[in-house]
Amino acid sequence: MPVPHIVTPIPGPKSLAMYEQERKLIAPGLQSVTQWSRVCISHGDDCVLYDLDGNAILDFMAGIGVCSIGHAHPTWTAAVAEQAGKLAAGGFTSESRVRLLETMQSILPPSLDKMQFYSGGAEAVEAALRLARCATGKSMVVGFWGGYHGKTEGTRPLSEGEQVGYGLPTPGVIAAPYADPRHSPFSGDGDLVERTAGFLREMITHGTNRDIAAIIVEPVQGRGGNIVPPPGFLRAVREVAHEVGALFVADEMITGFYRTGPAFAFMHEDCVPDILIVGKGFGNGYPISGVATTEHIARSEPWGKPSGNSSSYGGNALACAAAATTVQVLRDERLGENARAVGAHLLRRLRRLVEQSPIVGDVRGKGLLVGIELVREPGSREPLTREEVKPIFLDLLSRGLLVMPSGSSLRINPPLTLTRELADAGCDILEEVLVGARVGAAGTAL
Repeated sequence: MPVPHIVTPIPGPKSLAMYEQERKLIAPGLQSVTQWSRVCISHGDDCVLYDLDGNAILDFMAGIGVCSIGHAHPTWTAAVAEQAGKLAAGGFTSESRVRLLETMQSILPPSLDKMQFYSGGAEAVEAALRLARCATGKSMVVGFWGGYHGKTEGTRPLSEGEQVGYGLPTPGVIAAPYADPRHSPFSGDGDLVERTAGFLREMITHGTNRDIAAIIVEPVQGRGGNIVPPPGFLRAVREVAHEVGALFVADEMITGFYRTGPAFAFMHEDCVPDILIVGKGFGNGYPISGVATTEHIARSEPWGKPSGNSSSYGGNALACAAAATTVQVLRDERLGENARAVGAHLLRRLRRLVEQSPIVGDVRGKGLLVGIELVREPGSREPLTREEVKPIFLDLLSRGLLVMPSGSSLRINPPLTLTRELADAGCDILEEVLVGARVGAAGTAL
C-alpha cells in the first residue's frame, strides 16, 4: 500500500468520536497539534501512523523527535516486552541499567564517564542545573532567547513562551541572544558568532551579579523552528562559560542520539560539554532522560550524596531496557549515517521552496532536523502567526503528512529510519501545499 494512504477525510468519523469522548474528561492544555488535528492514532509502523479510520499518515513529527528508530520496531518491542515480564520499577541495580551505562560509555567522550537517569526532559534539566550549582558554588544560570528547556518552575525562566501569565519566574536566570542567522538582534556587518559571544560577555559583566553557575544551550533550537546557529557558536559559548567560572551545559534533548548525524550535535564542533542532558529519542517512546558529566563534577555535594539526585522512576529496569535497545538499534542500523544522507536530500529539495513558495522565507536544518519558516509575503521576514499556520498544518494532514507546527515554522523531525522514497513523498506534499499557499487580506493562510 502506498504511503500516505487516505480512505476518509482526516479526521475521520471514528477519530472524531473518540476525540469528543476524551474531550469530555481530559483537562485542557494538551499539545496544539493534537487538538488541531482531532485524530485518534491506533498504531504505528516505522514512519507511518494509522488512525482509527484506516488512514495511513506519513509521520514527520515522531512524537517531537522521540520515536528515533520508528514506531513498533520489532527489536525494541521484543526487548521491552521481555523486560516488562521480569521487572519494571525500582532503583536497584539491574542488568538492563548496567547494559545501558556501558552502551552510553561506548558513544560518549571518555570525560563524560558518569550518568544519572530520569523520566522526563525538564526533570533532567533541573538535575543538571542543581549539579552545576553544587559543583561551582554559584547561583545564576544563563540561557538564550528562543530556547526551550521545559515547563517546570525551575526550567520555565529558560523557556521562550513560558514566562507570561504564570507569575514571577524563578529568580537567578537570565537569557542572552542566540546566534540565529535569520533573526539576529545585531544589525550591520560582523561575524555573528563573535558578536553574540561578545554580547554574552558584556551582559554577564554588566547585567548580572557575575555569580554564574552554568550557561545552558541547545546546539539547535527546537521550539524556535529548528534553528541552526553558525559553526563555532558552541565553542564560543563554552569559552565564555569557562572564562566566568561557569559550567558549559549542552541540552541535547532534541539533537541527541544521531538525529543530526553524529551521536550528539556537540560532536560537529568537537566541543565536549561539562554536563550533557539527553532524552526524547533516547527511549524511542519510553520515558527516559539522562545527565552525563565527569566523575569530578558528579561527586559535588549535596548532589552526589546518597539520594541527592535520585528519582522514583529514573533508571528503572524497564526504561533502561528500552533505552539500551534503542541506542543499540541506532548503532547497528547506522541510523546516524541515514539521518545525515536523507536529511541532506530533504534540505536540497525543500530549499527550493524559498524561491517557489510565496510564504516560505527560510529552510534550514542539520540531519533529520529541519525547519521551514513561514512568512507573510515573498522576501519578507515578518512571520505568520500561530493561527495562520494552523490551516497550512491541517492541509498537510488532510493529504496524509504530519509535521510539527511551532510558532511561524513547520518542524520536520521524522524517525531516523526515514527512507529517501518516503522523504520524497513528504516533500511532494509540502510542495503541493506551500507553493500554492498565500496569506489573505484577513490574515488567513489560503
